[in-house]
Amino acid sequence: MTRPLAGPQTLLRALNGRAILEALARTGPRTRAELMAATGLSRTAVTQVLRMLEGAGAVAPAGVDRDTRGPAASRVALHPHLGFAAAIHADHHAAHVVLVDPTGAVRAELHEDFPRVDDRVTHIARLVDRGRRVVNGPVHAAVVGVPGIVTADGSIRNDEGPDGGAFRSALAAALGCEVRIENDVNLAALAELSVGAVADLSSFALLLLVDDGLGAGIVIDGALHRGASGIAGEIMYLPQSPLPIGAPVVNDAVVSDLARAYDLDPDALLGAHLEAAADGDDAALQLVTEVARRLVLIAGTMTLVLDPEAFILSGSAAHPVLAGAVARIADEYAPLLSVGFRVSSFGVEAPLIGATGEAASALRAALFTRILTPPDKTGR
Repeated sequence: MTRPLAGPQTLLRALNGRAILEALARTGPRTRAELMAATGLSRTAVTQVLRMLEGAGAVAPAGVDRDTRGPAASRVALHPHLGFAAAIHADHHAAHVVLVDPTGAVRAELHEDFPRVDDRVTHIARLVDRGRRVVNGPVHAAVVGVPGIVTADGSIRNDEGPDGGAFRSALAAALGCEVRIENDVNLAALAELSVGAVADLSSFALLLLVDDGLGAGIVIDGALHRGASGIAGEIMYLPQSPLPIGAPVVNDAVVSDLARAYDLDPDALLGAHLEAAADGDDAALQLVTEVARRLVLIAGTMTLVLDPEAFILSGSAAHPVLAGAVARIADEYAPLLSVGFRVSSFGVEAPLIGATGEAASALRAALFTRILTPPDKTGR
């Protein structure tokens, strides 16, 4: 006869409660029978835990299941007023904010350029507050994707030097919740890892090309690799002949210089040249080919060190004309070094999608801990 697990009942209830909360967050409203199947718990355990969770305001009735055979069964779901998390992508020009619920569903979305006279923290906090009014609920966590090197303590190092965590601290104070800062390219890689086109890969490198430059998000054996100081993936300055040491491989200034060399508009961004190339402009095609050559050489250099299964082209690199040029040039180098490429599932929205998934996960962790932690009865 199998004996029940020994241990404090509060611990067992907490473990069972987390299993049920995670099942509801993952799959939405469920009947007791469906929760038993999803968690392996007995009907008695599910009933007891749901009673506890309902008393804590964590779950609520969610209608009746009339689709299955037999008597109609009541569904339960996470309580709609548990709260929200903010996912934020803040580049050099604008802030894009979404609020998500514990299931990861987007409930509000806002996007605005940074005003010239406003600081980033004030602007982001204003957008989040507008989102709060839309969803009519509190924000318990925030995940922010930014360009630059992000260290383990949330400090940002960019062209102005390290900020010592000042941005994270100021934003946490303005939002009144925990804030996690992450490199935006790393978030783009996490987006691909969770719901993207690399489900069959254990190791890959995502190459995100935007007007401000090129970065890589590196995944090794299914885990994001940030490096000891957060510098992993800063590939824009990798040496590449005939460029001088320290010169950027590709960014808006490089595209402008290439445009002059090919008698194109030096003020046009890469996206405009890609569209011109798609329309058959020969000069634009030459510019795109040169950018593609640089991307392939970067990937080749990384392959000799990391040997990922594939490189994911994201941002402007996912444009069909540039992705096609990369594939052609990679084929030319294949006899010397085989490098595989795939196109991102998300394009320029990849950092925000990655932030959304991480924000929902952070929200669930915070809520589950709060819900399942017994109140302290020692205080008076």
